[in-house]
Parts: sequence; C-alpha cells; structure tokens
Amino acid sequence: MTGDRTRPDLRALLAAKGFRNWISDGWEPADTTVDVPAGTAEAAAAHRGRLSAELPGQRIALAAGRAVVRSNDTYHGFRADSDFVWLTGCQREGAILVLTPAGDSHHATLYVPRPAEPDEPDFVGDADTSPLWVGTAAGPAAYGDTLGIECRPLEDLPHGLRGRNPSFLVGAGVDPALDAYGFGHSERLRTVLADLRRIKDDWEIGQLRDAVDATALGFADVLAALPEAVRGGGERWLQGTFDRRARTEGTGPGYASIVAAGPHAPILHWTRCDGQVTEDSLLLLDAGVELDSLYTADITRTFPVGGEFTTAQRDVYDLVYKAHLAALAEVRPGQDFAAFQTTALGVLASGLHDWGLLPVSVDEALSPDGQQHRRYIVCGTGHFLGLDVHDCASASPAAYRQGTLAEGMALAVEPGLYFHAGDRTVPPELRGLGVRIEDNVVVTGSGHELLSSAFPSTADEITAWVQAARG
Repeated sequence: MTGDRTRPDLRALLAAKGFRNWISDGWEPADTTVDVPAGTAEAAAAHRGRLSAELPGQRIALAAGRAVVRSNDTYHGFRADSDFVWLTGCQREGAILVLTPAGDSHHATLYVPRPAEPDEPDFVGDADTSPLWVGTAAGPAAYGDTLGIECRPLEDLPHGLRGRNPSFLVGAGVDPALDAYGFGHSERLRTVLADLRRIKDDWEIGQLRDAVDATALGFADVLAALPEAVRGGGERWLQGTFDRRARTEGTGPGYASIVAAGPHAPILHWTRCDGQVTEDSLLLLDAGVELDSLYTADITRTFPVGGEFTTAQRDVYDLVYKAHLAALAEVRPGQDFAAFQTTALGVLASGLHDWGLLPVSVDEALSPDGQQHRRYIVCGTGHFLGLDVHDCASASPAAYRQGTLAEGMALAVEPGLYFHAGDRTVPPELRGLGVRIEDNVVVTGSGHELLSSAFPSTADEITAWVQAARG
C-alpha cells in the first residue's frame, strides 16, 4: 500500500498552489450509477410501510454505518447495517435514513454523503472517501433516482433531526455522526425490526434461492479442489476456493467460512482454516454466499475426503441424517419454533444411548436437569436466515425461540454430532469426528420449501458427489 496516504504528506501537497490549481480541472464526469438487484426499491418501500404500521407517529433514524478500523489507517471492508439495508436497499457508507410521521404513514429521507469534487480540498485530502483515492461513489441524486426515495446531502442531516418532539427512535452505536445528536439507543426499534424481518416476502425468498444456488457452485469448487488440499494446500486452499466463488457470485462469504478437516470438524467455530487435509479424514464445510443484496445462504455438508466413509464415520453420519430428516418434518406453519430442535435432539440422544455413550436413560438425558447428550452437541440445531446468517437475533423471545413458525420464515436446520479428539468418554474410533448437515428452508402455507434440495444429503449421495468431483 502506498505511503501517500500519510496525512503530513497530503497537507504539504495541498499547500502547493500549483498542484491544487492543476488537479482541480480537466476531469471527465464520473460514472456514479447505482446498481442494485431488480426489485430492491419496491421491496424496501414495502418494508418501510410495515415498519410505519408498527410504529405510527414515531420519528425514526438508522445509519448504514462506517467501515471498522483493521489496523492504524487501514480498514475492514464496509458492510452496511442490515436493518438499514432492509428499509432502504442502500449500502452507501455514511448514509442515514430518517423517517418522519406523515399522516398515517411516514415520509422517508435518505441522507447520503456527497463525493468531493475536483475543486474541493477533500478531493485530494480525504484519502478514506475521495473518488481520487477509493474510486467513484454515487451522490444523493443517483441514489434517489435508483431507490425511489428522497435523498439529500448528508450535510443537511441537522435539518432532518431538528426538534425533540416527538422523540426519535434511533439505532445507535453504528455511526458516530448519528450518535452525536444524543438521542440514545432504542432497543424497541431493533426488536420491532427483527420481529418484522422474520417474515420474508417473495423478493427476499428469491434472493435466498439465488444465494443457495451460488453456494452450491462454491461447494462443487471445493470438492474439485480436494486433491490439491491433500497435496499440501490444506484447509486454507479450500477456504480460498470457496471464498473466491463467493466473491465472484456476490459480495463474498456471508460469514467466516468453516473449513474443518479431521480433528477440527468437531470444533463448532473453526474459522482458522489452517490445518491439513488428509485422505482418511472427514471435511466439514459450513459456508454461504452473500449476494450483492446482502442476503446469504448457510449450508453445511460433511464429506469423506477420500470418497468413502469408514464404518465409524458412516454410523455417525447416518445418525445425524436421521435427526436431520426428523427435524425437517417439524418445519411447518403453526408448529412451535422449538419443535424441530427438540425432535432432532431426541433422535440424537436415542442414538447415543444405543451406542452406550450416555450415563443415564434417554428420558433422563432429555429432561431439563439432565441434558447429558448435549456434551456432543452443545450448539443449537437451527436459526432464522436472511440478511444476517443468524437473522433476527434481536427479536423478542416470544417471536423467536418461544414462538411458532409462520409462512415466509426462512430457517437453517442443522443437527450434528461433535466428538472432540480429546474426549475420553467416546471410543477411539469416534474421537475427532464431527458431522453436521445443514439445509436452508422457507416455511410455506402447508409445510416448507427446501431451498437446498439440489445438495446431496444421504451418505451414498455424498460419497458419489465426492468421487465424481475428484474424477
């Protein structure tokens, strides 16, 4: 990275009148087109209408946010706040949405940073946002035309936030420019938004379908790359393989990809991805493509790297698959959200008991004061899915874990078993084995749609997939 970003160098350069005069002229008009997936503006407008109906008469403000510092003067890639994107379709860093009551609804105004022009000092002096340094960016007019929403320059924000009555509901902690007004943070706003986002509309479901389809391409790429991983590329090679596909099909991976081979497979959040891959190991791949709309898939499959399961590996896989089918059967409208998890855990506990791995009966293990089976599955077996991989996390308990399933809810269903390499409660042949099967589903009027139906699932299908991919 060039050292010209250093602020003292820029100050000296800006002090040179000849440079300032010469650089301020002679530029072609910048291309500031805003590209968004078809239907984005209409979906965002409908989402604002739903929020308006839930919070009538309230003034509301939400920010897209700012890139997080990685180190010194370098930044992580910017990713806009999910609630903000749900309401606007905008992913412009620094943008702020203000909703003001207007009759029975709200009027929306999007405040967008205005790119520095060549005749302004920030064209050279702002190395973090200037088009000269980081590339062209659209301003208010372009966003307004594309998103069908009133857009004003960010410097007009004080006008939009004037007054204290009615009070503002604000999602604070995202952008210091909004926090500086001192409105505080509204948990109620975040909860209402999370509750609303549980139900996906047709456009959102279409985005999730596309994300799952793109993820299938990434999984196929990883399987084809297994020989190179075994030769020495290891987990890092496979992580890079999937992430390259994710970057090509969308913005990148929707979360840190889990590429866990051998004894890493039982480690639930193995995102280091720095281990070896051997022919006799299982590979647990948990990954999803995030589309340009920011909707993400979340798929897990577990593969025998060499193309065949050992007896122990197959036994574990088949038990998890049995639990997976039982869990999916519980996904339907009107069913308790907890039902698919309870059912999956019951199947797993029974299987563990049959293998002699539980110190108590199945009934005692499944009791609230028992839970011995959870030693081998300490995580949950599913969650909401959407703009966030763990979507709607701020929803009220009554609307989430304690609630019921409804048409339009998108879920990841993911039972698994995890026998850590150092766990002396299991026989040697099971130590270091981890198996998870994760599918993405949408609740329909009569049951559910399996978005990831194209992914092989049975042990025989998985082995055939690996063998075909490896040629």
